[in-house]
Amino acid sequence: MSFENIIGNEKNKEFLNKIIDSNSTVHSYMFEGIEGIGKSIFAKEFAKMLLCIGNDKKNCARCKSCLEFVNSNNPDYVQIDSDGKIIKIEQIRQMQEKILEKPIVSSKKVYVINDADLMTKEAQNCLLKTLEEPPEFVIIILVLANESKILNTVKSRCMRIFFSKLKDEELKKYACREYNEAEIKEGMIKNASGSISKFIKIKENFDEYENLEELVKKLKTDNILDIINNADVLYKNKDKIEDLLDYMTTVFYNWLTKEDNIKYINIIKIIEIVKRKLKSNSNFDMSIDYLIFNIWEEINEDSNRSQV
Repeated sequence: MSFENIIGNEKNKEFLNKIIDSNSTVHSYMFEGIEGIGKSIFAKEFAKMLLCIGNDKKNCARCKSCLEFVNSNNPDYVQIDSDGKIIKIEQIRQMQEKILEKPIVSSKKVYVINDADLMTKEAQNCLLKTLEEPPEFVIIILVLANESKILNTVKSRCMRIFFSKLKDEELKKYACREYNEAEIKEGMIKNASGSISKFIKIKENFDEYENLEELVKKLKTDNILDIINNADVLYKNKDKIEDLLDYMTTVFYNWLTKEDNIKYINIIKIIEIVKRKLKSNSNFDMSIDYLIFNIWEEINEDSNRSQV
């Protein structure tokens, strides 16, 4: 793969290619942007080019380093991933134990830390020591979605590269490349908010998302008891509730852009409150009750007031 095969963020492709062409690397980079737009793929491809020992680093795929990279056994490339929740200080310490060892195949060693915003504060402070005095042959790439969780001292030692969400036409290009075009529905693209990973989730669970969107529409027209009695898409999908709430937020955000109604801002805040409730292990059914009732009340506030 090369950057040309990655969809979106054309300016970043140009910038990273210039770094490769000029051999003007720094020791630490921070790839920032919303989830699901290809940051990790960019980081991995950039790492492959940095480690290439061929003459054409952007299109090699033939040198020993590139071949080992493609086969996932390049000793000069190390990838650190979270367990889905955090990156522990022990993972950073394990990295540091071997970081002084010289590269084996290439002239550099590249460390990619995915979901770097999930590093604990202790892990970040531990990493800071390496960022302050890295070995001359080491390059570290932090990949993250939420820069606010990163210590300022860490951010200040990285070259920060911002990745934009995909445009609808770019996302559709990806969708048509990976799937049968007949399977792609308009709502899949519109509600994916420029994120490939979000698009994939919507496509794989499209029936549920359609049911959720219908439920959201009924909040404007139906009485509260009928809505609660027909909200199985929420009550019976506890394992998918985070994704469903994200989708609900996107629906109301799209309504907001069309109608510019402050009610939708308040509703998005209600959804965020429910997310926090669920993360703090509040009763699931009661949290969904709270969600539906408060959104219904916000939407129908004017009509409810007129009936009093």
